[in-house]
Amino acid sequence: MTKDNAAAVDDLSVLPFEKAMAELERIVGELEKGSVSLDDSVRLYARGKALQDRCEKLLAEAETRVEKITIGENGAPKGVAPLDVE
Repeated sequence: MTKDNAAAVDDLSVLPFEKAMAELERIVGELEKGSVSLDDSVRLYARGKALQDRCEKLLAEAETRVEKITIGENGAPKGVAPLDVE
């Protein structure tokens, strides 16, 4: 892997949700196996936490963009309104 590729992989701010989730799942799998050294486990855990934070941020952003369809008095859809976020 080149330095540029490594930098791109390390820059979580541009990592899409699906790729972040896939990498997080891979890391969890490695940690669950218990076959990595302590140093690597700590490094993987830190990367996994950063990926988890990225996924949570992307989900929160998506949630704010979700809209619900509003229904008029005649039962027909009349438009959209923001989703009620608790």
